[in-house]
Amino acid sequence: MLEFIEPQFATNFLNVEVKVFDKHLHILLNEHYPFLAFASFVDFENVKYIAEPELLKQFSPFYKVLSIEGLNEPLYIKESTGKINLENDNELNSAELEQIAYWKPKSVRETIYNFWD
Repeated sequence: MLEFIEPQFATNFLNVEVKVFDKHLHILLNEHYPFLAFASFVDFENVKYIAEPELLKQFSPFYKVLSIEGLNEPLYIKESTGKINLENDNELNSAELEQIAYWKPKSVRETIYNFWD
C-alpha cells in the first residue's frame, strides 16, 4: 500500500493507492455502498478505470466489483412532478436521488465515484 486517502470534502469514495503485480493502481471503494473498482489514474474529476481480473477474484467475495462496462452504463432518469426516478437498478434513497437531480451525472461511474458529495 502506497497511500490511503479517505473521502475528502467533495468526494464520496476511499482511494487506496497500491503497487501489486508490478502495477501501480488505485482501488476505489464507495463510502456508503460496497462497490469497488480499479483505476490506473485518479485526479479531480478524472479517473481512468481499468479491469484487474486477478484482483476481481480476490475482492468479489466481499464487495461488488464493478466492470468498466457497468461503470460506463448511462443513467436512465425520468423526472416527474419535481421527483426523480432512476430506472437503473439501484438502492438509492431520496436524498441521493436529489443529488442526482442536482448534479445531473450521465453514467453509473459519475454516481458511484464522484467529486460533488
